[in-house]
Formats: sequence, structure tokens, C-alpha cells
Amino acid sequence: MNVGVVGASGYSGEVLVKLLLVHPQVKLTVVTSRQHAGKSVSAVMPALRGTAAEQLKFSDSDPAILAARADIDLWFLALPHGTAADFAKAFIPAGRKVVDLSADFRIAELAVYEKYYGVHHAPELLSHARYVLPELTDPSWKQSLKLAAAPGCYPTSVLVPLAPLLKAGLVTHEHIVVNSFSGISGAGKKAEEQYLFVERAESAKAYRLTKHQHLAEIEEQLSAVAAGKIVIQFNPHLAPMRRGIATTITVPAAKGATIEGIYAAWRSAYAGRPFVSILPSGETPDTAHVTGTNRVDISAVHDSRTGNFVITSALDNLVKGASGQAVQIMNLWLGFPENSGLT
Repeated sequence: MNVGVVGASGYSGEVLVKLLLVHPQVKLTVVTSRQHAGKSVSAVMPALRGTAAEQLKFSDSDPAILAARADIDLWFLALPHGTAADFAKAFIPAGRKVVDLSADFRIAELAVYEKYYGVHHAPELLSHARYVLPELTDPSWKQSLKLAAAPGCYPTSVLVPLAPLLKAGLVTHEHIVVNSFSGISGAGKKAEEQYLFVERAESAKAYRLTKHQHLAEIEEQLSAVAAGKIVIQFNPHLAPMRRGIATTITVPAAKGATIEGIYAAWRSAYAGRPFVSILPSGETPDTAHVTGTNRVDISAVHDSRTGNFVITSALDNLVKGASGQAVQIMNLWLGFPENSGLT
């Protein structure tokens, strides 16, 4: 299988290139970057010196030219929101499979997308796309799919621990509060003052309170699981670390729900899934333990004083929160072992 990556020079793109170069079932054939067109991949990513990346060069990112590449079985779009749709418009009519790492096809409702992201560049393709969180999305997504929308990093850290509990009726639908901390790489590779080392070192702060764009994705997916409208309080923070997502969810326990019931629901939902690690109650996940892996660690405690469950999770925003999850989707879509190239 030949695969290509459009937008391979960003943080997620670089991780994706590294994963695909060592994947046993696919060959990374095309990588694109308008900024680095013509350069060797190993010259732009020195960590890949001495690997197959030395024989691979960045090409320019022209949607029509890339769509005409009949030798590419699947394309990854590691592009900013709004840009990915322009490439999907060329790839889908050409019959190419697409895994999109941007938010362009994560939101099913056009009006909701436009509220958070602005004008959609390919609304006609929304019906061809499917939001795919491998551990939660019904396996039927692989049938006749043309475009897989990979979840965001914050949403993955929330949906994996919370969705099975809503589905099982173990937590209430109201008063859900989510506090998440992200490494600076989550903002992408950009030269802006607020992301400089001297600005972020020894600093942690909340940002985009009440209107973070991932809020739409989280609420849409939770509402689908709960079969009713779910509204959450989502409080994202920037943390002084390069990568990682740490999330704490506070949610009232449903009548009669116990911590044992929480863990039973998780074990049932994630039995046999290699990338969800359920930690004992009281042992909270640590971003240091998941960095570089495609794993999400989850745990929970019950606060008898408040009647709340306090649920925690941790993942690597560039792997399980982006590129690793995209490869996981590809593996399932093309019939490879789910953990191929990811262990």
C-alpha cells in the first residue's frame, strides 16, 4: 500500500512521517510541503538522517496534481482547518481514501461548524465523512467510507473516559466540568509571541474559555452517545510542556452508581483494545508516562463528600491525539492489525 502525507512539515505531520516510515504494511511515497518543496525530508527533519527519509523529498502541495496520483491508495491531510477541505474536494472525486487530521470534517452539523470555524470550504463532502474514534465508533464505519475524520486531542481525552459512562447511565447529563491542560505543540508550529519559550516557560494559563473550537466536537459526540443534548463546561489551559494532554472531568454520579460500576463499564467498552490503559482508582495518569505512545491512560475516583466522580486521563497530543490515531484509523480501514506500526 502506498500512502501520502499532505502538510508533512508541521508537528503532527512530522510524527506521522516517522510512524509511516517504519510501518510494516505501507510505503510512504509522497510527502508535501509548500515551504520545503524540493528538499530532502531528512534535511528538514534531521532526526531521520540515516533512514529511508534521505531518499524522500518534499513535493509541492497542488490538490489536482496529487489527486491524479493513481499509485497512492490513501492520503493523510495534516493541514490547518479550512485548508484540508480544498484537498478533500480533489481527492474524494478521484476515488482516493482520505484520513483528515484537521477539524474540517469532524462536525456533522454545518451550522455548528460555521459557528466555531467559519465558512466551510467543502460542505458537499460532509455526508461522505465519518468521525472515527476507533475505540468508540461503531465498526460499520469501515463500510463504503470515503473520508475519515480523526478526532482532536482534547476531545479524545474527554470522550474515551466519559462516553462509556454516559452510555451506561452511570453519570448525569448535567453539570459536567472538564479541565484540560495541553502542551504548547498543540498550537501547531507557528512563530507567535505567546508561544515563545520565554513566554510559556514557568507559565500555565486558561485560554478560550466558553468558546474553544473543540467544544463543538466534544458536545456533538457526547450528545450522540447519550441520545440527548449534552452541554459541558470546558476549560482548556496551556501548560509549560512540549506535548501531552492532561484532563480532569468532574461529573455527578447517577443515582446508585458506584466506582466499581465505572470500572466495569470501562473494562466492557475497552476489552481487547490495545491503546486504552485503565489505571487503578486513585492512581492518576501522568503525561510523562504516555509521551511518544498511542495510549490514553484513564482513572477515576468517587468523592463521597460532593457525590461526584472525578475522572482523569492523559495522552500524547501528537500521537493518540493526532498522528498515531490517524495511523490507527488507517490500520483498521485497510485491514491491518490495529497496533501495526504503533507499538
